[in-house]
Amino acid sequence: MVDVEKVCVLVPTYNEAATIQSVVEGFKEQGFEHILVMDGGSSDDTQQLAADAGARVEEQSGSGKGQAVREAVTLISQPVVLMADGDSTYRADEAERMLAPIFDGEAEHVIGDRFANMQPGAMTRLNRFGNRMINRAFGFIHGQRLTDILSGYRAFTTESFQRLSLSAQGFGIETEMAVECVKHDVRTVVVPITYEPRPDESETNLRPFRDGGNIILRLYQMAKTNNPLFYFGSIGVLSGFVGVLLAAYVGYAWVFNGVAHDVLALAGGVALLFGLQLVMFGVLSDLIVTSNQRQQNRLRRISEQLEKGEETGVTTLNEPHLETGERVDAAEASEATPPEQNQ
Repeated sequence: MVDVEKVCVLVPTYNEAATIQSVVEGFKEQGFEHILVMDGGSSDDTQQLAADAGARVEEQSGSGKGQAVREAVTLISQPVVLMADGDSTYRADEAERMLAPIFDGEAEHVIGDRFANMQPGAMTRLNRFGNRMINRAFGFIHGQRLTDILSGYRAFTTESFQRLSLSAQGFGIETEMAVECVKHDVRTVVVPITYEPRPDESETNLRPFRDGGNIILRLYQMAKTNNPLFYFGSIGVLSGFVGVLLAAYVGYAWVFNGVAHDVLALAGGVALLFGLQLVMFGVLSDLIVTSNQRQQNRLRRISEQLEKGEETGVTTLNEPHLETGERVDAAEASEATPPEQNQ
């Protein structure tokens, strides 16, 4: 059962005067009283219209959607955040569907899948193609299929949000959140939603080529700490391929033309060695990252169990034994271990 008193609706905006009032009123009709509009210094009447509709309005100290989201969460006291865009493309009557997995204990982060029910005209062919390519790249690089990582309709707990290391300023915030959820083992589910077209009088702030390029670049950059084998290995394979091409050319010229290319031969050898070293470095880095993630997840589970123990008065740690791998209950272990005898 969704408790709307524990939810704050977050709406990042910038020049959304044409739609923000209907967006706020839509969530009000669904029973949400805590609505925060984080505005990026709009030059139109966005802030006034949002306030008139009953929302709390704050102006962000920086610029960009990413900065707005990070700053807004620090101002929210409710344990759950429902994030939506201010362009009236997401439906307020689907809020309960977004929040249900969190209140049912199934997830800490929920993503609305726009492709499940995308209305005609909601997204151009170019944007749809770009979104699908980015989603596939995410699945290939980071090893998890989340269907629609660029969706702006999300629900998450403030506790899980604080575990994420976010730095994106603009539209890359959704990408960063998806990658960080995978990296920090945040329980994430995807639910189908309806994606409506923007009203004719509303103008988009998205620039497909610029923002799409930045998102792809960010996906690749974040692989350095989440999938270093891909990050370093891809560069290493490319370097090795160049080395093989140079070596093949040098060998052909020597065998068939009797011409020696000493400089190219040296360059080819260096490229091959450099590529091999990068691949090896990627393998070692991947082992370190994997081990570190396991330890972080284990420490988080222990912390959660200790917090539950403080609430109930019974502290029980059900963690694998480091040597045997068998799960050992802390209470049983303390009873089974006799006190040391004074000699």
